[in-house]
Amino acid sequence: MEKIIQNGDSILIVFDEKRRWIVQVKEGEKFHTNKGFINFDDVIGKPYGCQIQGSKQLDFLIFAPTPADLLFKTFRQTQIIYPKDAGMIIVLTGIGPGSQVVEAGAGSGGLTSMLAYFVRPDGKIYSYEMREEFLKKAQKNITRVGLDKFVEFRNKNILDGIEEKNMDSIILDLPNPWEVVPLTRSALKSGGFFASFSPQISQVQNTVSALREYNFGDIRTYELLMRSWEITKMKSRPETQMIGHTGFLTFARKKSDIETRE
Repeated sequence: MEKIIQNGDSILIVFDEKRRWIVQVKEGEKFHTNKGFINFDDVIGKPYGCQIQGSKQLDFLIFAPTPADLLFKTFRQTQIIYPKDAGMIIVLTGIGPGSQVVEAGAGSGGLTSMLAYFVRPDGKIYSYEMREEFLKKAQKNITRVGLDKFVEFRNKNILDGIEEKNMDSIILDLPNPWEVVPLTRSALKSGGFFASFSPQISQVQNTVSALREYNFGDIRTYELLMRSWEITKMKSRPETQMIGHTGFLTFARKKSDIETRE
């Protein structure tokens, strides 16, 4: 059964590869672009995937935004985590409906929005951000895509203490994740996941050392590279530019405080 666009829904408007917008549908209002405006009343009641003609008789496609769209379309002041890295975090930590997750370093809320998308309908993201101007921007972005009820923001340095307990995952996008490692033991459930994103290998080395010291297991570090291809009838070749090094992803799991040996 096709899902119908309703007043208040967030939609992805696509004109071409570069011109893509996420907006909230509001009855009686318009969305303006340099290619003409779209009447939201023409969109309401239509199925996702429909084609709408704007004021300049140009066509726009209307889709439901994906998690990657939410990540790239946040208004941001900080560097975002790319979908290739965010997807790896979500898959390897098993984040899904009902997950309870602590995040530190909300930035502009890009990763926060992806995490919130996957913990619906009864999970929660507890997002720590010590810089008030970034926190306000993240809150605005999360509200704009309709995921605010799944996120609780804390204007606090996570090094001052993690308020939550029995968490499924803790995800860090900080310059000093190794300093947070000792605090994660009391916040994570046994077997819970630690994940951190670090641009520099020296940060990874310090983090892995701390994870070993504080009784974490299954410690792994990855670097992901992504290359797109140009496909036409006459030729198929990799794009000249690619998304190379963005950062290192380090994962670990909390070992139980109760050791069982035969």
